[in-house]
Formats: sequence, structure tokens, C-alpha cells
Amino acid sequence: MTEIIGEPISKNNFRQALNRAREKRKSPLPRRLELPHHPVPLNSSLYIERYYLESLRYTIESFCYEAITQEAALIRIKAPRQMGKTSLLDRILAQARNYGYRTVRLNFRDIDEVNYRNLDDFLRWFCAYMSLELNIRDRIPDFWNHAIGSKISCKTYLQDYIFQQIDTSLVLACDEVDRVFSYPEVSQGFFGILRTCHEEANNRDIWKRLRLVVVHSTENYGTLDINHSPFNVGEPIELTEFTPTQVKDLAQRHQLDWDDNLVQQLMGMVGGHPYLVRLAFYHLAQSSPGKWVNLSQLLQDAPSDVGIYSQHLRRHLGIIRDNEKLSAAFKQVISTNHSVALDSILGYQLYSMGLIQWQNNQAVPRCELYRKYFQECL
Repeated sequence: MTEIIGEPISKNNFRQALNRAREKRKSPLPRRLELPHHPVPLNSSLYIERYYLESLRYTIESFCYEAITQEAALIRIKAPRQMGKTSLLDRILAQARNYGYRTVRLNFRDIDEVNYRNLDDFLRWFCAYMSLELNIRDRIPDFWNHAIGSKISCKTYLQDYIFQQIDTSLVLACDEVDRVFSYPEVSQGFFGILRTCHEEANNRDIWKRLRLVVVHSTENYGTLDINHSPFNVGEPIELTEFTPTQVKDLAQRHQLDWDDNLVQQLMGMVGGHPYLVRLAFYHLAQSSPGKWVNLSQLLQDAPSDVGIYSQHLRRHLGIIRDNEKLSAAFKQVISTNHSVALDSILGYQLYSMGLIQWQNNQAVPRCELYRKYFQECL
């Protein structure tokens, strides 16, 4: 008896077993795909650029890379959750560093609740964070003057200290800014400072070195005075869903040989939602033994608690069930085949969650997945 890969093999079957073993060694190992739950890495082949001007094949990325080089640039990126805002921001900041600019990234969801207590605490934290990220010694006590107030003290700290310590432009990226809208004192003061610093570039050259990127999911600004904030100036960027051509391209990047019919089947369920599309391809492209998934089964299970979207759907369901008014508004949207007029605040909440999209200022479900699942659960 002869043994191949730990199994006893008779001499008569030796050649066949040897050939099978050789073929097995030739077979590629299952590919480790990037998890779609996280931003797309900078070196990823799975990142799909979207068009700013599709007729000219001019991408949003190209536009932002050019815009960030302009003096006192301000780019506003808006889209619902999981549409690719953070992945785009990562690329803008990487490009800015390639230009030799200094960068500071501020994610408002990472800030401890205690720092939102009042505007003075928040601005002190902000200045300390800027110093830390730029590797500059913290000198806040030297510049903080209660007689002139925290807003002017903060602006002075940036102008007369931070910018004196760096010899190039500074890109400040504010991500997940929606969280601040729940704190009126902080949002009014902080966003007012950003607007003032942006406009000061008309009077002082030093502020031309400040570039701002603001990322948000909604236009429900709470009590924020829009005319004293950065949300109606600068370059607006709104991320849209993938087109059928882009979905087919992404399928090919997952090594899936798809035709237009398969693309339409998937988009009939999830539209061109970047996260939902990528999650489908992540599962369809897996080739581990005993874990094969086909499109037909995936679509059949999709709007249920046994499908690949179950965790995503249950998270949204928990948020909606905890808010009676939000739940009632969404029931209106999913219970009809027509667009629905919604209260503006509730509409913007549902939009920022990614559950609806607007048609002529009225709401429709973002995709059939949401209609089917929530019709059952609500």
C-alpha cells in the first residue's frame, strides 16, 4: 500500500490518485476578499470611481483632487450611510499628502460625549486635537482668553500658532458631522468658525492655506443657521448609486463572468447601492468548499433574516422601531407604489439612513430589498 496525503491507496489506483493530488495542488486557494463592511483600502482593485460629469467621463475623484489644490478650498460630501463617503475622503486626503499638504482628520463619532458639554470645552478639545495630530506642542493656555471668548481664542490659536508652525497648506477633514447637529451650542459655534475662517481668506493670505472637507449624511441641520455655516458654500459633492455599467465592472473585478441580465437581476433587488452590491459580490465570489452561493438563492433569501443582508436589515429595524414617528413615516413609503410626501425632518432621517431616495421632493424606498423586508417586519 502507498499513502498519498495521509490516505492509503492501492497500487492499481496509485496513478489516478497521484493525478488527482497534483490537480488539487494546482487549484488556487480560496481568495481572501476585502470585507465590504469597511472603507475600500487605497490600494484596492475594488474601488469604483463615480462620474462628476458622466458625459465627459470626468470623475468625482478627479474633481476633488483638483479642488483641494485651490486656495481656501471647501468640499462638501453628502450621501447616506454606506455609500462610499469615507472611501472617497481617504483618497482625497492621500492625494493631499502627495501634494505635500499637512492633513488632520476629525471624526465626530470618535469624540467623547464629555467634550460636547459646551462650546468652550469643545473648542479647547479641538485645538488640542489639532496640535496632537500635527505633532505640535499644545499651548492652549497661552492663547485662551475668556475676555474675548472661546470662538476668537480658537481662531487666534489656529492663525497665530498652528499655522506659524507649519510651512504648507493644511487640509482639515470633518467626517460624520451629523452628530454635532444634536448639540446646538457646539454646532452653531464650531461651524460658524469654519465658515469665518473660510471667508477670511478674502482678507488674510494665511487663511488661503486652509482647505476644508466636510462629510455628512443629511441636510437636517437642526437649529444651525445655514447662512453662518459651511453647508451652503464651497463645492458640493453628492455620491450617487452605481450604474449598471459600474455594477458589471465590479462583478468582473470579483472575477465573476456576468452579463447584463445578471446585473439587472441583482439591481432589481438592491439597486446600485454600493454596500449592498459589494456584499452580494463578496458572497458570490467565495469558493470555499461547501459554501457556494448562487445569485438565485441569494436573491430569494435577501429580504429575510436568513439572507446575507440580515444584520444590516435588523440594525435598521431596531432604529425604526425605537422611533414611533419614524416607523409610521417609513410605513407610508413602503406601503405604496407611489412617491410619498414626508415631514422634512423624518424624511431626512430616513434618507441619511439610506432607506429612501427622493423623486421630485417625495420619498420612495431606495430599493426593493427594503420594501420587501420592512413590509413583513413593520
